Amino acid sequence: MSLPDLTTYAPHRSTPDADFEGTAVPGLRADFYRRPDGDRIASVGRYSYDGREVLMAWGYVDEQHCRRHAVHDPAGGWQAVVEGCPDVRFVRSGGEVVGLELRTPAGGWLRLRRP
Repeated sequence: MSLPDLTTYAPHRSTPDADFEGTAVPGLRADFYRRPDGDRIASVGRYSYDGREVLMAWGYVDEQHCRRHAVHDPAGGWQAVVEGCPDVRFVRSGGEVVGLELRTPAGGWLRLRRP
């Protein structure tokens, strides 16, 4: 399975300091793309953290959760595509969200935090 080809999608909206699962994450940008797919609308979310690509998640707008996702590790590029939504943990300091962690297909965690 491969990543969606964003050249076949139209930009839908972008959100700086985006929410992830209802929690705002400073430094996380979400760019959303859509395209018709028969009688449905396919959707892709491309997430970057402080300007670096970190995650793509995709499915259809009428589904409550993502169908698939892939994590981008700066040391190894795009990881394998995984079914379902990504596992995410929020990094907090003094009660504030200061970053997040994404589980990789190998079971480790990619830690994203502002310097």
